[in-house]
Amino acid sequence: MPGTVLLLAAAPVGRGCLVDAASVLPVLAAVPPAVLSGADTANVVELADPLDPQAVLTRLRAAAAAPGPLTVYVAGQLQLDRRQRLPHLALARTTPANVRYTALPWHWIREELRLRPSGATTLLLDLHADHETWQWLRTSPLDSGRNNAVYGRVAPPPARRTVAVPAYMRGIATILRSGHRPPPDELHQQALARAAADTAAAGAVAADLVLTAPGPVAGDPHAVIAAAVRSGRHGDADALAARHERAAAHAYGPASEDALHWTEVRADLAMFAGDPVRSCRAWLSVAEVRLGAGQPPQAPAVEAAVDRAHHQWGRIRDAGSARELGPPLAALRGRVPGRREGALDHVQRELSRLQTQG
Repeated sequence: MPGTVLLLAAAPVGRGCLVDAASVLPVLAAVPPAVLSGADTANVVELADPLDPQAVLTRLRAAAAAPGPLTVYVAGQLQLDRRQRLPHLALARTTPANVRYTALPWHWIREELRLRPSGATTLLLDLHADHETWQWLRTSPLDSGRNNAVYGRVAPPPARRTVAVPAYMRGIATILRSGHRPPPDELHQQALARAAADTAAAGAVAADLVLTAPGPVAGDPHAVIAAAVRSGRHGDADALAARHERAAAHAYGPASEDALHWTEVRADLAMFAGDPVRSCRAWLSVAEVRLGAGQPPQAPAVEAAVDRAHHQWGRIRDAGSARELGPPLAALRGRVPGRREGALDHVQRELSRLQTQG
């Protein structure tokens, strides 16, 4: 099965740039796709200094949907949005004041990759943080998803008026250009050693935050569910997720994160099974429960639930079901407008069209 590789290098243009992220892309692009991926053949998607977070999300979503192994290489810088203080990958137009609208929320990466098969996704990260984000990382881990193998480093802010280089990712690329791809943990250690040597040669002291997460262990229920989906046993996958959902609701309550996690898994499973009605209904339920539990409309999990409900509603072909689910979606959109302008207007226009058809 062919692999997929996503090469993403992003940093703001101008004075806010902390790292010359795109400088590593020519070196990575010179590596054969099969070596980048670790598969016999691979498709490579390259994003150099992208402007629009929605465009990056579209490419990420397509890569996540590929059935084979996925390797994501990210070089760039992290910044916090002022409203929610959540980490974002800064893009070309990002400034401290507009992070929420011009940068890629880090939790979008986690959300898009969370139901991929166990052992099928590897993230290799070379990130630099501004001062505010570096302080935040001291007490808040960078959550890249429980099902993904994650290796890399986050570097502190460089000296003032200095643009850093992605030394860790450059080390990865140099090692891979030999034509041999060692196991990810070995590749990670070798790249760390090269980056530390470069730092020492520059007369600086390495103070990086090292990221090492090998991924889920064998027997993880997510891996079992993903295997059932891959073999087309959608009913078995949903039944297993439903058992975990009931157990979590009984143990911790239906509004607990554990229970809601399994409701979200079932919503995604319905999408994989080609049942947008069931998926939309599940996402609407998740959003209502989260809001009812006091989570704010701007919370990432709330926004994600409404966005996914909206996406699935747009895929419903039965007009009756779309008319049924449209009003609760519109009501939620009124409370949770999300990051895309005109989302509520879109629901209302589609509802009007459906009513005239009925």
